[in-house]
Amino acid sequence: MAVTSVTQTPSATSATTASRASIANNFDTFLLLLTTQLKNQNPLDPLDTNQFTQQLVQFAGVEQQIRSNENLEALVNLNKTSQLSTAMNYVGATITADGATSALKSGVATWYVTAPRAATATINIADSTGNIIFTKEATTMEAGTSGFTWDGKMSNGQTAPEGQYTIKINAKDVNGQAVTISTQFSGVVDAVDLSGSEPLLMVGTALISLDKVKAVQKPTTTN
Repeated sequence: MAVTSVTQTPSATSATTASRASIANNFDTFLLLLTTQLKNQNPLDPLDTNQFTQQLVQFAGVEQQIRSNENLEALVNLNKTSQLSTAMNYVGATITADGATSALKSGVATWYVTAPRAATATINIADSTGNIIFTKEATTMEAGTSGFTWDGKMSNGQTAPEGQYTIKINAKDVNGQAVTISTQFSGVVDAVDLSGSEPLLMVGTALISLDKVKAVQKPTTTN
């Protein structure tokens, strides 16, 4: 799958450039009016210097703010470049991330489930339309994190096609109290989506932000 191309929108840079041009034009106009006033002032009733000194200070403050905005834009662009470089390094790697939806590929879909305490659970697997296609009841879950692998076999005995599947777990402890099970999934990063404000890792059709990644495993190379 090809990496999605990104188009940078120049709106922020254009706005700053326009603001700088505007303040420069206004400042030139102000200086022209000021010099004209000074040339034509009444010697017996000179202009109040405090007023145009304050205006000069205001112009300087606005220009300084524009410079600050330019510096912030540069930092934002640098951060985006850094994020893109980081995201590209994930392509081809197997990641573990927060979420309940995993890709069934080559007959394997893997999740990691975390139980705060021992529980008995019913595990359901749903397809992309939300239909439950596989159920495993009375599953014993120990406290902590463990892996759950589904081989793609549906409850009717047929093999599910490759695609995205979601795990749903209903668990209760020995006292019959509901237990909340957190889930993570594992999959290979196929590409990086750059169409939004931040790069997203593509695992099958799932889009994962970098902050959701919990573990990374690079593919092993053989000589």
